[in-house]
Amino acid sequence: MAPHHVLRCCQRSLSWIPVIFINLIVGWSYYAYVVELCILTIPNNAEKVSYLVVFHLFFIMFIWSYWKTICSRPANPSKEFCLPKVEKEQYEKEEHPDTQQEILKKVVVGLPVYTRTGTGAVRYCDHCLVIKPDRCHHCSTCDMCVLKMDHHCPWVNNCVGFSNYKFFVLFLAYSMLYCAFIAATVLQYFIKFWTNQLPDTHAKFHVLFLFFVAAMFFISILSLFSYHLWLVGKNRTTIEAFRAPVFRNGPDKNGFSLGFSRNMAEVFGDQKKYWMFPIYSSHGDGNSFVTRLVNLDPEQIAVGLQINGKSSVDGPASPKHVLGDNVNHIEDHQDGSFDKTDVAETVTVTTESES
Repeated sequence: MAPHHVLRCCQRSLSWIPVIFINLIVGWSYYAYVVELCILTIPNNAEKVSYLVVFHLFFIMFIWSYWKTICSRPANPSKEFCLPKVEKEQYEKEEHPDTQQEILKKVVVGLPVYTRTGTGAVRYCDHCLVIKPDRCHHCSTCDMCVLKMDHHCPWVNNCVGFSNYKFFVLFLAYSMLYCAFIAATVLQYFIKFWTNQLPDTHAKFHVLFLFFVAAMFFISILSLFSYHLWLVGKNRTTIEAFRAPVFRNGPDKNGFSLGFSRNMAEVFGDQKKYWMFPIYSSHGDGNSFVTRLVNLDPEQIAVGLQINGKSSVDGPASPKHVLGDNVNHIEDHQDGSFDKTDVAETVTVTTESES
């Protein structure tokens, strides 16, 4: 146990190297832009002040969203997804997978779980000993089940998932704007230094290198940011983009898509005044999600209809499984309306059509 513990500590320490690297680059870029460019190179005071004001605006939002992504602990499944004591003992004693699945199926009837494994089995984590909620996956690096897991990002040394996905998208946006602003404002002085219109000083190296670094990072971040905006618009995670979630009636890559505006609200919330700030405003609690294009699962009649928890600026909402405006498991029709009749219950709801 001791060698394993030491190895684990070493891995955790080494995992901070990418974060340290990013912070060193950002620290140097701050010095190069503020001191070497604005203070020592730009002669015009009005230009100097205007550059510094806009630069610090992007810098503050970039650092704020970056560290919110790093410091936000990944959200885990709630206690209701743990097996009850009796069923847990039965599951651990049972050696046959089919019988274990029967035990899990009895427990999952009372839970808002609609996705399955590729073979149709209930998704259960043998490490965390929990039934996995929809869109939840086990991260081997973090050694925990993460709600709405997107991916594990070494540059933030954290899992990107339900609790910090909004912060991650904003981090990409503000880092891209930060690099774009630096490259755009440094360009004229880059040309002057390159063509020897300005005298050779120690600022020359910083200005030349600053432009190359900013332009390089802007191009790489732009592609990643565009991809994640596409994912938000489709209401998919990176995992779901590569492997469609499997429901009772088969895989469905659009199973969680509710239309562009509602998909955006799932991540950023209903109040647009909070969209640009790295403060929590996402919908729900991460344990259950509104779905569509999926037939009502007869095994889930005990749960029936369920809505996401309300959005909150302060933090994730508590789990709630009650009848409301957002309806799980409804069948899509061409006219954009949904009408599902099953077991003497009728549900009608209108959502945006998927583009």
